[in-house]
Parts: sequence; structure tokens; C-alpha cells
Amino acid sequence: MYFNLYDVAFVPLITGLVQVFKVAGLPKKFLPLVSLLLGIGGGVFYISPGDLKGGIIIGIVLGLSASGLYSGTKNMMEK
Repeated sequence: MYFNLYDVAFVPLITGLVQVFKVAGLPKKFLPLVSLLLGIGGGVFYISPGDLKGGIIIGIVLGLSASGLYSGTKNMMEK
């Protein structure tokens, strides 16, 4: 399992894609799940294509990070 610092760029990408799903009308309760699935997809197919378990772990970290980035930014804007 090899994780490059540049792979963290997936976090804002996932956040942007989740925003697209939100604008498209997906209910808000499903957005964290979409974030997690996009993270796992990026982890398995791009970051660690030869290591399924490693890709899933990295994808979970990316997806949860993107979800936290989105909610943290939203909370800052509401204050």
C-alpha cells in the first residue's frame, strides 16, 4: 500500500463531486455515503489498483475526510 502526498488532492475533488450530486437533487442524508463510495472508488482504481484491501482503506480515509471537509466548511459558513 503506497500513499503519495499528491493523492490527498482527491479530498477536494470528492467534495466537489458530492456538491454536484447535491445540486442534482440527491437527498442530503445520502451525501456522506456518496462521499465514501467516491473515496473507495478512487482508492481502489487509482491510488492502489493492485491492492484491493489497501485501496479500500485509503478510499475510506479519503471519503470520510471529504465528508468532514464539506461539513466543516458548511458549519464555518453558517456561523
